Amino acid sequence: MFGIPDPLYTPEYVVKGDEVAVLTTSKGTIRVRLDGEGAPIHVANFCELAGSGFYDDLKFHRYVPGFVIQGGCPNTRDMTPEEVASGRPGRDGMPGTGGPGYRIRHEYDTNPRNSHVDGALAMARSQNPDSAGSQFYFCLGPQHMLDDGYTVFGTTLEGLDVIGKLRAGDVIESIRIEHVAL
Repeated sequence: MFGIPDPLYTPEYVVKGDEVAVLTTSKGTIRVRLDGEGAPIHVANFCELAGSGFYDDLKFHRYVPGFVIQGGCPNTRDMTPEEVASGRPGRDGMPGTGGPGYRIRHEYDTNPRNSHVDGALAMARSQNPDSAGSQFYFCLGPQHMLDDGYTVFGTTLEGLDVIGKLRAGDVIESIRIEHVAL
C-alpha cells in the first residue's frame, strides 16, 4: 500500500554459530568469522544470499582509501570491472543503489561486539536504519565512528592483505559458507 513501508525480511536460514564466509575475489581469498550470536539476522541473511549464488560475479563498487571497500550491489553483475570503476551507471542502474528486493532490521544497538575494527565486515544501508539488504563493506582500518549506526556481522580471520588490495571494479567471484569449529 502506498505510504506504508514494506515489512522487514526475516531470513529462514538457521544460524549455527560456526559460520565462516570464504570470499573468493579477483585479488585473492578472504575468510571471515560470522557473528551469529551478536548479529543473527545479518548473518542469516548473508548466508542465504551467499548460498543462493547472489554475490557470485558482483563487483566491489565503492573504495574510499583508509575507510571502506564496499560490494554486494546486484546492479554491478552485468558490468565490466572498468565500467564499475568508472562510476557510471550500468544497464540495471547506478552501482551502489541495488539490493535483493527487501530490507532487514538493524542490529548495531543489540550486538555487544559491534566494533568497526580493521577488517570488520558490516552491512551498508541508506539513512533508514532498517534498510540493509545485500551490500556489505570491509573496514580499511578502525572506523569506530560507525559503531552506533551500522551493523558489524563478521571479523576477518585471513586475507587482510587481500582486503587492502581491493578497489572499485574488483570481482567477487564467489562467497561460500563453511562450518568450522573455532
